[in-house]
Amino acid sequence: MPSADSILHRCHLLLVGDTPWVTGFADELRRRTSATVTVESGAAAALDRFRRAEVDCVLSAQRLADGSGVELLATIQEEAPAFPLVLGARDGSERLASDAIAAGVTDYVPIEGADEATWETLFERLERALWSARHTATQRDRARQFEAVFQDSRTATWVLDVDGELLRVNRTARGMTDASVEQIVGEPFWTLPYWDDTTARDVRQLVERGADGVTSDVVVGDPTASAPTVVELSVHPVEDERGRVVSLVVEGLDVSERVRLERDLRRSEKLHRATLKYMTDTVLLTDDDGEYQYVCPNVHFIFGYTAEEIRSDHPIEELLGDELFDREELAAEGVLKNIECTVTDKAGREHTLLVNVREVSIQDGRILYTCRDITTRKQRERALTTLQGTARAFLYAETAAEITRNVVDDTPDVLGVDAGAVYLFDAEENALRPESWSKAFERRHGPTSTVPVDADSPVSRSFVREETLRFEDVHDAPGFDDPASELRQAAFVPLGDHGVLVVGSGEISAFDGITVELVDLLAATAEAALDRVERESRLRRQERELQQRNSRLAQLNRINETIRGIDQALVRSETREEIERGVCERLAADDRFRFAWIGAVDDSGDTVEPRSWAGDGQEYLDSRSFPVSTEEVEPAGRAAATGELAGVDDVAGDLRQPWRKDALAREFRSCLSVPLRYNDLSYGVLTVYADERGAFDGMTRSVVAELGETVASAISATERKNALLSPSRTRLQFAVDDPNFVLSQLARRADCTLTYRGGVRQTMEGNDVFVAVENGDADAVEAAAAELVAVSGVKRITSEGARSVLRLRFAEQFLALELADHGAVFHSATATPTGTTLTVDVPENVDVRSVSSLIAAELDGVELRSKRTLDDAADPYAEFLDRLTERQFEVLQTAYYSGYFESPRGSSGEAVAETLSISPQAFYRHVRTVQRKLFDTLFDDATHGGDS
Repeated sequence: MPSADSILHRCHLLLVGDTPWVTGFADELRRRTSATVTVESGAAAALDRFRRAEVDCVLSAQRLADGSGVELLATIQEEAPAFPLVLGARDGSERLASDAIAAGVTDYVPIEGADEATWETLFERLERALWSARHTATQRDRARQFEAVFQDSRTATWVLDVDGELLRVNRTARGMTDASVEQIVGEPFWTLPYWDDTTARDVRQLVERGADGVTSDVVVGDPTASAPTVVELSVHPVEDERGRVVSLVVEGLDVSERVRLERDLRRSEKLHRATLKYMTDTVLLTDDDGEYQYVCPNVHFIFGYTAEEIRSDHPIEELLGDELFDREELAAEGVLKNIECTVTDKAGREHTLLVNVREVSIQDGRILYTCRDITTRKQRERALTTLQGTARAFLYAETAAEITRNVVDDTPDVLGVDAGAVYLFDAEENALRPESWSKAFERRHGPTSTVPVDADSPVSRSFVREETLRFEDVHDAPGFDDPASELRQAAFVPLGDHGVLVVGSGEISAFDGITVELVDLLAATAEAALDRVERESRLRRQERELQQRNSRLAQLNRINETIRGIDQALVRSETREEIERGVCERLAADDRFRFAWIGAVDDSGDTVEPRSWAGDGQEYLDSRSFPVSTEEVEPAGRAAATGELAGVDDVAGDLRQPWRKDALAREFRSCLSVPLRYNDLSYGVLTVYADERGAFDGMTRSVVAELGETVASAISATERKNALLSPSRTRLQFAVDDPNFVLSQLARRADCTLTYRGGVRQTMEGNDVFVAVENGDADAVEAAAAELVAVSGVKRITSEGARSVLRLRFAEQFLALELADHGAVFHSATATPTGTTLTVDVPENVDVRSVSSLIAAELDGVELRSKRTLDDAADPYAEFLDRLTERQFEVLQTAYYSGYFESPRGSSGEAVAETLSISPQAFYRHVRTVQRKLFDTLFDDATHGGDS
């Protein structure tokens, strides 16, 4: 049965299993002990209970309803190493015991039965497991305590083996010599470069006493140093379980100042000598009743009071608190270390102290208090805690403004100074703009203002140089030009590419080393947060851009579908009316557009007359006219007047214009009109309306503009085709007085008459034209042509008396090709030194005015001399030419002008082929083909027709 002081009485035990011995032992525990006993039948419930409750030990059966005891205890062992775990099994075996040990079980108990002997065995094993776990925990705590003591920056610490050879050294001890750790580890402690010959002997004796198990100390010094250093060495033997010394710990404390005080007070009473031996900070000594027996002279450094004020007015209970320690615990331990308490000094400032309380017997003194001020360290801890909260807040900040606001708000708690401000870099202005600042900063420094990056200011210098600038008095800083500022000590810390953090105080020397460190840490944390926000902002912008691109792509796909439909309609259309109607219907079928129509300028040139339309809005065309003007009129009129796109993004924007009211009445919210122009010839305007504002963005405008060119080109092609099929034409004769017309220039320079003989052919090198030279010298024409930039080549085809035929190659497009693009035929031209006459044939379905306008636009001094109507219905010449290909016509024309068909021949077939840059065989094949087509035309022999 457990004893009255058994550890079981103070424990919470968790029993796992539904076997009889488990429930029986639980009843015995409740009956015999005051332990808290919880029983769970399965592994899952037991594991949940272990995680939720403060359990001290787990006893589990091997067989559980949902698993095995070994698996359960192994899981607990992984979560809580060295936790006391006991496994019981009725049918145990060596293998099970081995598995239990492998799983980290503290003890394994075979269960013989649910009887008294079993209960006693389990009581004993549970107590043993609990004591073993507590012992292990104590050892870990002691190891951690040793490591904390070992790393004490105030004390140099060495670890030696039992022979005195150095095993380990802490940072403080390493700083006492220039030798590296590798050079001194393994060497006898008394031979190290810390000691001279005199002190080495004392150090060796200290080590030997420690090896004998004696704790002792010795004071050694370096009398040769310019500032003599005195170190108090203490040796502490470390024993194993059998009491054998296995290693030595030597602590060294710089007591130079204390030794000096001891020397000065050597003649004082024994009380002072004994007290100074233990003094490190502020020391107080009282008797058993709390009466002061000694007050350290440096007491004012912590408490602000003199020693006499402490003695007379501030009892120890008031000074340090009446519940500082337990007297019984002190009596049992002899010394209580690192008791933390808070005191208030004379000025009302709070200090956090670590107090060591020791029982002594120094004359009438019995209790010695050693007080160390750790206020700065506690402030740093609190600052780091606040900074951690600030960093967490940064995680949820979405803008730079939120981050800078948090930085400014937390500056007093983190840094202990109340003046803070953050300047952010504005790339557009190339300046640092104040984003956030504290009220204290504004109160001390005044209103903040933008600082140019190239300004001579601490803010700009810190940012540009990426350098932290600190000033004891910021008024002494170069470029600080605000004498009214109450800021004194200040720091300017760059935040990477984002800006600058400014912190300051109205006091000089307000920044200690900790504050400087915390300023840098706060700035680094803020910079990382700003980097994150910038990255996320950039990602959001990229996502928005991607969405916009996807939207534009979808829109473009829809537009392309509409355009493809229009292209198909254009291909199938035979007339201009079909083209215009198909385009309007396709546009109106697109759900983005409500109405579309095409109109042409009337004969007066004052109004756009509708020709075709589709969609919901025909009554709009009936309700008004569309004047041609560059003023604020309906876009169709403006597009016709300017020849450029004209549109309105918001029809409701200015209802003073009457057409807008009519448009809004039919739910037209935006519109676009595009001119239908091809090769400087206008075929009217296309106007589209939508029921949404801004429906015609840049991409849509561009597509519709290209559509206008495509439609105009299709209309032009249709009219050219229809012109070829038209039996009637109008022949126009013009007198031209343009000295820059190429034929006029050649005739004037060569003093001859040039007659256009046709044969216009367009190649990669230029345009070839045949001209006849009359009343002049062909050599002079060739010479004049060589001087003109417009003529890139000249070749004489034939020369017969005063008449020669030349082939001219023009670098630029000849007028005949431009007329052909608009359905007109350049019939003939005669150029003399004094003027030029042009004859042009215009089919009946081509606008004569547009052709006249084209000639007037291309040439100067144009005058229409005659106009007459011709009928080509029975013209065999036209029928014959229609059967020839361009190449066949060129071969025929070149052979004719070369005299190939003369008798005798003026040029052989080989010579003509060379002129055409083809083989003689190809020349003869073309000639035979042309002859056959001529005969087919004359004799209407369909069996030999064709275009081969």
